[in-house]
Amino acid sequence: MKRNESAEAPERFEYLQTLVTEFQDTDSEEAKEQVLANLANFAYDPKNMEYLRELQVPDLFLDMLTEENENFVEFGMGGLCNLSMDPGCRDIILENDGISLITNHLSNRREETVLSAVTTLMNLTTPATCSQITEPGIVQCMLRFSLAESPRLRNLASVFLQDCCSQEQVRQAELQMQGVQTAIGIPLPE
Repeated sequence: MKRNESAEAPERFEYLQTLVTEFQDTDSEEAKEQVLANLANFAYDPKNMEYLRELQVPDLFLDMLTEENENFVEFGMGGLCNLSMDPGCRDIILENDGISLITNHLSNRREETVLSAVTTLMNLTTPATCSQITEPGIVQCMLRFSLAESPRLRNLASVFLQDCCSQEQVRQAELQMQGVQTAIGIPLPE
C-alpha cells in the first residue's frame, strides 16, 4: 500500500460510516435517497469493498429491494450491481437470498433497475449458482428482453444469453415460448 493510501484509509472508512449512520438516523426520504446513491457510487471502487462489507452495506442494499420507494430500489440494485464484482460481497448477496430478490426486479418498470438486475445476475453466476440463475423463466425473460426496443436492454440480454446460458438452455426456452408472446408475463421496463 502506498503511503498516501494508508493515510487515506481511516478517513475513507469514517466517511462511509458517516453515510451509513446518516441513512439510519434520518427520517427524510430525500436524504436517504442521496445517501443510497452515494453508497452505490462508492461501491464501484474496489478500495471500498472491505469497508462496505464491514459496515454491512450489502445487507442495506438487499433490504432496499423490498421497499416501496422506487428510488430506494434503483439505488439499492445499482449498489448491488457494483458490489457483486467483489467475491466477498458476492458471497454475502448469495447467502442472503439475493438471487430471488434480484430476479423479482426483472419485472421492474424502470430500465436502470432492470439493467442493474441483469448485470448483477451475470456477476453472481458461478458453477454453484448457474442452474438457479439460468432457470427457464429467467432465460425466457432474457429472450424477451433481447427483442426490446432499448438497445441497452437488448444488448445486455443477448450477452446474458451468450455468456451465462448453454445453447441447449436457450433452445429449450425458445421452444417453450413458441406460440406464447410473453415470457412469464414480465412487462418490458419503461
